[in-house]
Amino acid sequence: MSGERAMTAYTDALHAEWTKLRTVAGTAWLLAAAVLLTVGLSAASAATVTCDGTRCGEDPAKVGLLGVMAGQAVVAVLAVLTVGEEYGTGMIRVTFAAMPRREVVLAAKATVVAAVTAAAGALAVLASALVALALLPGHGFTPANGYADLATAATLRAAAGSVLYLVLIALLGVGVTTLLRDSAAAVGAVLGLLYLFPVLAQVISNPDWHRHALQLAPMQAGLDVQATIDVAGQPLSPWQGLGVLALWAFGALGLGGLMLRMRDV
Repeated sequence: MSGERAMTAYTDALHAEWTKLRTVAGTAWLLAAAVLLTVGLSAASAATVTCDGTRCGEDPAKVGLLGVMAGQAVVAVLAVLTVGEEYGTGMIRVTFAAMPRREVVLAAKATVVAAVTAAAGALAVLASALVALALLPGHGFTPANGYADLATAATLRAAAGSVLYLVLIALLGVGVTTLLRDSAAAVGAVLGLLYLFPVLAQVISNPDWHRHALQLAPMQAGLDVQATIDVAGQPLSPWQGLGVLALWAFGALGLGGLMLRMRDV
């Protein structure tokens, strides 16, 4: 397929996937739930966590963006349903009949899910950050306790990185669902990777292996991008951690795309 024909096929697939996603009633509700859950939990965290002394050990960015840990679950479910619903109803056969280039369909699905996640994530993270900047100084995050300025380049990186984190979680969901072809199994797999992996890492007593487990855990590694204090003490640097999550996400998409080519459906 020539470059021009490939681009035309991708554009057509993109339009089709966008039409599907925006006409499903659940999409808007899930995106709204992701925003509200993220902002609500972040605001609750910023309103309750206090810093009572110099260098109290709390990272203001992690406190103010705590809701991302909850919002990611809704984003993952949205991504899973975007692919899994078609397999559940059998409509995926119609999709592939209309667009035989299956990798193009997968790329279009991933693009559309990433775009809506980025939009909702940016809104949620911006609102969370503004609430945190308003509340945290009243809870001891002040120059007297070693927090001279909460609005720094590191804070901007934490916020932008959190949006990218949510996008990568969505792509991970698309890839895993394409691989498993079942919504329930994919939700369990993705949420297990996110929330159970760090729990299992806690039972590792060897400090070196424990650190390596945290470096491999997609959520733990990805959320290192939020660190603004004691960055050197984190298992990975902020962008290294996000890179690990990107490997998980694009690895899942790659395997999913490979299986699409090898299976009948």
